[in-house]
Amino acid sequence: MYEQKTKDVVVRVEPDYLHEQSSPDDSRFIWAYTVEIENQTETDLQVVERFWKIADSRGQVQEVRGDGVVGEQPVLKPGEVFRYTSGAPLSAPSGMMLGNYYVQTPEGDRFEVEIPPFLLDSPHEPRALN
Repeated sequence: MYEQKTKDVVVRVEPDYLHEQSSPDDSRFIWAYTVEIENQTETDLQVVERFWKIADSRGQVQEVRGDGVVGEQPVLKPGEVFRYTSGAPLSAPSGMMLGNYYVQTPEGDRFEVEIPPFLLDSPHEPRALN
């Protein structure tokens, strides 16, 4: 599991390669990733926007921006954790993801929360020791 703390907001990510949905012969490699956003502040926070950068091992980069997460803009009370699972397809056997969320207080103050960079390593990528 990958973890990053920004201004008392903790983001944890656990990627999982989906063998049954992937097709290496067709250059289709599918991952699920489960994210937990934990509000350790003393105020409510709403996740209003997300930004992802997805890079594969062949150098292709995708950027994804959008409102909230998985169709929601959840409000986390102090001490609450919001958990969701989403997916990422790649045309290469491995890659990485990173990004950030934008959260907002009830007073309208917005700040950026980092998502830890995490690896998407499939069993179809050859490994070499240097």
